[in-house]
Amino acid sequence: MTDDNFQRTDDRFRNLSSVRGAPRPAPGPAPAPAVPAVPAGTPAGTPDFGFDAPFDRTGTGSSKWARADAPGVIPMGLADMDLPGPPAVAEALEHRARHRAYGYTVCDPAGRLLVADWYRTRHGAAVDPDWVLLLPCGPRTALRVLLEAVRPQAPVLFPTPEWGGFAQLCRAARLPYRELPLHLGPGGYRLPPGPLPRPAAALLLSSPHNPSGRVWPTGSVRDLAARAAENGTLLVSDEVHGDLTHPGHPHPVAVTTADPAHRHLVVTLSSVGKTFNCSGIPSSFALVPDPGLRARFAEALAGYGLWEGGLLEQTVQQAALREGGPWLDALLAHLSAARTRLTDRLGPAVRSAPQASYLLWLDASALGLPPADARRALLERCGLEASDGADFGPGGRGSLRLNYALPGPALTTVLARLERL
Repeated sequence: MTDDNFQRTDDRFRNLSSVRGAPRPAPGPAPAPAVPAVPAGTPAGTPDFGFDAPFDRTGTGSSKWARADAPGVIPMGLADMDLPGPPAVAEALEHRARHRAYGYTVCDPAGRLLVADWYRTRHGAAVDPDWVLLLPCGPRTALRVLLEAVRPQAPVLFPTPEWGGFAQLCRAARLPYRELPLHLGPGGYRLPPGPLPRPAAALLLSSPHNPSGRVWPTGSVRDLAARAAENGTLLVSDEVHGDLTHPGHPHPVAVTTADPAHRHLVVTLSSVGKTFNCSGIPSSFALVPDPGLRARFAEALAGYGLWEGGLLEQTVQQAALREGGPWLDALLAHLSAARTRLTDRLGPAVRSAPQASYLLWLDASALGLPPADARRALLERCGLEASDGADFGPGGRGSLRLNYALPGPALTTVLARLERL
């Protein structure tokens, strides 16, 4: 189980505004020069969205900053960006809130077309709008209900290391599961080769990979879907980080990457939450090519009082997908520059070079930290809070996950603190 479900909404946490004046556990070198206001690689004419200015989350009930329970600690564990979200989303919420009708809403069918158009323009993927379910819940809830709709009698499969939510959901649903070790080579992690274990009801995959930020090659995803289909196994691809790929690493959308003959056994789950930094308003969408499974999924959702649509959810989804493109382009340039600064500093400690998102997967031993207690050691030596690799299954022991979606000044502070290792 990871800490991604950590909730504590009080104001005892420390924020970026407190980092500058925090006591330093040990002397370190002078901070590196501040990065430019618009990171290198940003297309000319891109607006400045404030990614290199301090961003104070005090008073917002931030779960991430609730983990920083000592003065000056910078939390880098939870997958949540310390960056301002898209102006278009803020403006849409403000505009909708001014109309004081907050009752039940129906699903806007245009939302399905909007999702399909987003996949076409951002990923070159031909998604049929009829496949789309617009959900008023986060991807974690959607996955739990989908598994109920599948009614698995056989075990659920997923790789390790892998997002700990898969194991947590299976335990909560009392479903048997089996973890498949990922091979780590010079180019990063590779999906398990060869025949998949039988029987298996579902194969769960984070794509791009969480925790390493690896973008699975298109051919590997297509092959995995084919091997799953041979067993009658449903491939469920959690693609919440799929819009956050770095330059040169296109994201393979599972439902369109799979051979058409196998699509009835493939589901893609995604959300605007990670992409546009708005996970606090739970929403998601599912791409379900098989009409029978789509109907069972919708029926199972209704059993929990969840129907397509949702007032705030639709407001956020539509604003993000219609108008959030320029903000996302600037974000990706910022993340790519931050990734380079950190990987240049940490070198061989990076287990698998990130190709997407804002997650860095590190070898604790290569950092000079005790593998069995690396999270505590990093916190004590550097004032940096990370996710413990053991939370990502047996394959994660001895590792740490760091989230580098930080404003420029905070990232400079992180780099200075890492010199203490």
